[in-house]
Amino acid sequence: MTKANMLDNLKNKARSMKQNVFVLYLSYRDPRVPWYAKVFAMLVVAYAFSPIDLIPDFIPILGYLDDIIIVPIGIMLALKMIPAPVLLDCRAKADEIRKNGKPNNWLAGALFIAIWVLCAIWGSIVLYKMFMN
Repeated sequence: MTKANMLDNLKNKARSMKQNVFVLYLSYRDPRVPWYAKVFAMLVVAYAFSPIDLIPDFIPILGYLDDIIIVPIGIMLALKMIPAPVLLDCRAKADEIRKNGKPNNWLAGALFIAIWVLCAIWGSIVLYKMFMN
């Protein structure tokens, strides 16, 4: 396999993964999806779009393992939990939105930021109490 073919293959996989994350985003909002699948899909989407990783990216080799392993496995598991008819509908919606332009959902973005800020504040309080008392 040539370098160009490998690069094209990686680009296609990345594009597919990005599309699947968007399908998960659309599917967890569908009432036909079971509650546990909705929760898991929300967590996967939040982690995929979050700038905060379990393993920071600046750590050599290990830093990208979560992006290479954890996110694709989470996507795969979440897609298996969602009923097939819902996935078909959400894939069609995702394709339509991709062709017509992506919507801006500032409310969802603000919610994710608020959750991370609250977690940081809580973590700071816990650390402060542990080391300053």
